[in-house]
Amino acid sequence: MKPKLKPVLDPAFAPLVLALGELRQAAAVDGQDVVVGVARGPENIVTYATRIVREGSGGDERNFQVLERLVKSLLWAAGGYRIVIAGGPVVGERIKAAYRHGGLRDFDVRFMERVYERPFDVELCGLAEAPGSRESAAPVGRHLDGCRIGFDAGGSDRKVSAVIDGESVYSEEVVWRPKTNSDPAYHYAGVVDAFRSAAAQLPRVDAIGVSSAGVYVDNRVMVASLFLEVSDADFEHEVKDLYVRAAQEVAPGAPLVVANDGDVTALAGAMDLGLDRVLGVAMGTSEAGGYVDGQGNITGRLNELAFVPVDLNPDAAVDEWSGDHGCGVKYFSQDGVIKLARAGGITLDPDATPAEQLAAVQHLLADGHPVAADIFSSIGVCFGYALAWYAEFYELRHVLLMGRVTSGRGGALLVEHARAVLAAEFPELRIQLHLPDESARRVGQSVAAASLPELASPTTRGATPEAP
Repeated sequence: MKPKLKPVLDPAFAPLVLALGELRQAAAVDGQDVVVGVARGPENIVTYATRIVREGSGGDERNFQVLERLVKSLLWAAGGYRIVIAGGPVVGERIKAAYRHGGLRDFDVRFMERVYERPFDVELCGLAEAPGSRESAAPVGRHLDGCRIGFDAGGSDRKVSAVIDGESVYSEEVVWRPKTNSDPAYHYAGVVDAFRSAAAQLPRVDAIGVSSAGVYVDNRVMVASLFLEVSDADFEHEVKDLYVRAAQEVAPGAPLVVANDGDVTALAGAMDLGLDRVLGVAMGTSEAGGYVDGQGNITGRLNELAFVPVDLNPDAAVDEWSGDHGCGVKYFSQDGVIKLARAGGITLDPDATPAEQLAAVQHLLADGHPVAADIFSSIGVCFGYALAWYAEFYELRHVLLMGRVTSGRGGALLVEHARAVLAAEFPELRIQLHLPDESARRVGQSVAAASLPELASPTTRGATPEAP
């Protein structure tokens, strides 16, 4: 299937969602059923049923191309340490070979093993043994009482807010470079400085909430791109409990909750809009995702949309961390803007940070540069197709866009072209896109993060902020 709309600066973009539709059409004539499952625990397994071309009839390569991308998407959307392939033994064996140590998806396997602290496994079975979906979910956040600190750790800037009874009384943004700094003391000092800056604006600190890219268990950092340059030994001893130590230093005894920044984005949208079934997408240093379900709960899914593939073009941009191509991080982030700027012939200062290069493109857009407009319209077209792909794995009604890439006129262009794709190709989805006001786009996550911890009672609230 050819896309009805093409991104001007990325004409070879091959939407995965259209490839899946094409495979289903072929399988309707001569196909077989397949069920894919991803498990992150006995009570948490997400499954996806589809059809592939009958194995052995000449379509095995195409089956693998599309189904492997679907498996990877489900894995990074839901998270897990076990993949189940039911009903497709040929394609299943190829996926099993890919998802092993030393295989095509070695990075994915080792990442999930680190997150879940379990060996990774791919299980093949017949359709009769296919598992059913089951997930647990719990309410989180939306606590507005008391004096709170909300911190959002981005890859190019950190944001902090002081919040009193749900109202922000102070917000601050500070440029930093965590992804290129190997010294854990640099990271710790930045977090403590931010906490203290907000604490100085409060009569006391009752709670601290943190929004940060990565995966967190019991407020401990399991995996996070912010600490890419930190050695494994330093990560284990200095980084895993970084937020816990920083909170204790600034506000001893105050409850702390650390959550993935994508989930906080979704939470911010659900709180601001009063809606549910919200996918939050933050386009900044990377692409962060989070989801609030129909009951207003966070499901515990991984929601790492940065690693979810969206483009089947074999020559698509390669993510340096995972080594994979066509994944969201290279489309819906600062890197995506820089990539398209180069494609459009815009020269950017190679010594500038990605955030500074993004700002340079945004200045060009404000000055009426036509190629700068093409950059954000191209991102919007790609994002429209990506949303239809995400809708294969989430029940979507609302999408909230946040992050530095959506600032200024570029965010409006992006949304306009994403809506055009949805209207032209997928009107049945009825997905509504929401772009908050400028201040909410930039610091909304830190304010929502402040609502994460629940106070046990007024008598157990935190202490007066410590002096620097």
